[in-house]
Amino acid sequence: MDRPLLIFSGQSNKPLAQAIAEALGLPLGKSATQRFANDNLFVRFEESLREGDVFIVQSLTPPVQDHLMELLMMVDAAKGASAARVTAVIPYFSYARSDKKDAPRISIAARLIADLLQTAGADRVLTMTLHSPQVHGFFKVPVDHLSAEPVIANHFATRVDLENAVVVAPDAGDLKRASSLARRLRLPLAFIDKERVSDTEVRVRMLVGEVKGKTALIVDDEISTAGSLVEAVEALLQAGAKEVYAAATHGVYVGPALERIAQSPVKEVAATDTCPPKVGPKLKTLPVAPIFAEAIWRIHRGESVSSLFT
Repeated sequence: MDRPLLIFSGQSNKPLAQAIAEALGLPLGKSATQRFANDNLFVRFEESLREGDVFIVQSLTPPVQDHLMELLMMVDAAKGASAARVTAVIPYFSYARSDKKDAPRISIAARLIADLLQTAGADRVLTMTLHSPQVHGFFKVPVDHLSAEPVIANHFATRVDLENAVVVAPDAGDLKRASSLARRLRLPLAFIDKERVSDTEVRVRMLVGEVKGKTALIVDDEISTAGSLVEAVEALLQAGAKEVYAAATHGVYVGPALERIAQSPVKEVAATDTCPPKVGPKLKTLPVAPIFAEAIWRIHRGESVSSLFT
């Protein structure tokens, strides 16, 4: 606990890393990343890490492979610089979607990334809202898996009249997450059964639960192309929902996402800043730096972080 606490950032989400450092009352550590003419990356820490408790903040956002490689190199460089402990802080762990062998001759990429981080020298991992919580089990080092549920619940409680609202899971896989939020807000629950047509398109097959005349609150782990979101909004409105709000931990917003959201009848879409925030008339950003800062402080002090998991 007497080791110096050091916070560094990769290139993917420096504003979040800066906000975490400020919440801890610390300066963001100095490091540099360069790209050589042959496309190789080069990383260097510009201050001493010796015997430090080092936390490296890097979301796996596009370009994912560049940001992943930068993180691995920073972890390796920190271990080589005699850091006492290195924690990879990955607010958005994109490869958590690839958690099982659901087709022939494919890689279980989430397990591979876990192996790479451990081989690079990560002593610990801190992340938020894994798409597949079982990815936690791919690591042989401690993993602290935070939840954005308190932030999302507070957002809905302050933005929406909850007297006549219902929490909606956009697919069966999100049912547990939506159920937890519904209990927290003391609201009924509904869910949508969908079929994925492609990486960017889904088809709604069935809506389970009563939404007629209610304000529907969609909760998801991430919004990528927004295909699932807009289909869910349309299905809820057709089923008689009065209006629809949505919130997710990770606002990735790639491809046609922003255009789809702008053209959708959804009232508002909120996401935390685990990914760099995007700007739009219906978009809302929910800060999570205080949660990460508290978790980092407790890890550094050797204290429990279990109260931050839910």
